[in-house]
Amino acid sequence: MSVVASADLLRSALSHAARGWRVFPLRPGDKRPAIRDWEIRATTDPARIRRAWSRTPFNIGIACGPSRLVVIDLDKPKQGAAQPAGWNRPGITDGADVLAAVAEQHGAEVPLGTYSVQTTSGGEHLYFTALPGSRIRNSAGRLGWLIDVRAAGGYVVAASSVIRSRRYRAAEAEVEALPDWIAKQLDEPDREAPNLDPLLDVVGRRSRYVAAALRGELDAVLAAHPGSGRRNDTLNRAAFALGQLVGAGLLPEGLATAALAEASAAIGLPPREAHATIRSGLIAGSQRPRRLPAAGAVE
Repeated sequence: MSVVASADLLRSALSHAARGWRVFPLRPGDKRPAIRDWEIRATTDPARIRRAWSRTPFNIGIACGPSRLVVIDLDKPKQGAAQPAGWNRPGITDGADVLAAVAEQHGAEVPLGTYSVQTTSGGEHLYFTALPGSRIRNSAGRLGWLIDVRAAGGYVVAASSVIRSRRYRAAEAEVEALPDWIAKQLDEPDREAPNLDPLLDVVGRRSRYVAAALRGELDAVLAAHPGSGRRNDTLNRAAFALGQLVGAGLLPEGLATAALAEASAAIGLPPREAHATIRSGLIAGSQRPRRLPAAGAVE
């Protein structure tokens, strides 16, 4: 990648951060994060951003949750993909058509006036500010076919990033508030959530970084909906990540086990199944201890 392109990525990362959006590096020419714990370490600090992007032409990720963003991802169907029966009707060809149909069902306008980004695959990201008190997380297909949602726990590839020599391009506009009719469909249903604050307080007195990592993993488990088929896999990944902190001596094993057990019970996993998953994930993770990042590090 040219020096000019690298400088453009730096300028764009700073511009996104100036909006209050927390950015972090993605691998050059790729969508995957270039750092661990990207949601925790995403930043708006210009000095940290310059240090990272002045050395390497990273693509740009925006952590949606910390940035108070909800991004509606309107996709194109993959070649040869079957059209679901519910959407197999005239005029429905992509995520934008689906959103228009859903808006019509709710007697609402299609919210196309907000800041948006054209993706390299022909899709579109519509950016909205999250409503106060909303509990919206990542989801796929909840609004309809070919519509994904990027919110708490997720990120988007930001404008100016380059994939296969093609650039993500912004259509500049004010970022609108998420329409109420969309928010009502995406808000997490009320359910009895465990009070994990005492555990987090104990960890926070030792390390704010570890407390944030623990909170992030527990939030991921709590967001795994019954019937999604992903609860056990999500619990296993969370146990592995926390096991890395246990192996590094940064998190007591008993505390990690107790927190994961409470979170898994809240999403309805059978205790025996959850216990086995937590134990195996913690053991596997502890064999690959995590190093605490240097203070202020982005990359």
